[in-house]
Amino acid sequence: MYRILTIAAASIALAACVAGPSGRAKDAAPLEAVSSVDVERYMGLWYEISRYPTSFQKDCEGTTAEYTLRADGRVNVVNTCRFGTRDGEPRSAEAVARVMDGSNGARIFVNFAPIPLPVGRGNYWIIHLDEAYQHALVGEPSGRFLWMLSRTPTVTPDVRAELNAAAVAAGYDLSLLKETEQR
Repeated sequence: MYRILTIAAASIALAACVAGPSGRAKDAAPLEAVSSVDVERYMGLWYEISRYPTSFQKDCEGTTAEYTLRADGRVNVVNTCRFGTRDGEPRSAEAVARVMDGSNGARIFVNFAPIPLPVGRGNYWIIHLDEAYQHALVGEPSGRFLWMLSRTPTVTPDVRAELNAAAVAAGYDLSLLKETEQR
């Protein structure tokens, strides 16, 4: 029993280290995902434009996320980054995601097993998505994570302003963002 409690306590402590403090304002309204997402249109390659720093993305540049719909309705996820610089050695993490019931495709639960739980799980909400499915803002209710994504390695100033405005409206602190160097 002691061993189980020790493992549980270590997992919680590790999750706290990975997650870090919330980047959302304490008085922000509860986070809301977009009303619906056409999951098939969301599939494909996304480039990370900026993110809240995380230990699991330390020294990552040139980061991408690729989503592929599976026959069972779940989603294969391959996150790739280049270590150290945008031209560094690539490293990838693979996961399986499922759309959360009742979310109309806007919230996904990602499992990066066999990474120890709860560190290997993510509760990701699409909180902004343009009509053409070309750029998105992804966060989660605690506010510890935020990613700005695009179908292209860079975005125009107008698109960046739109993503920034969506993040601020959701209560996120833009000063915590780390820009991602893309190839």
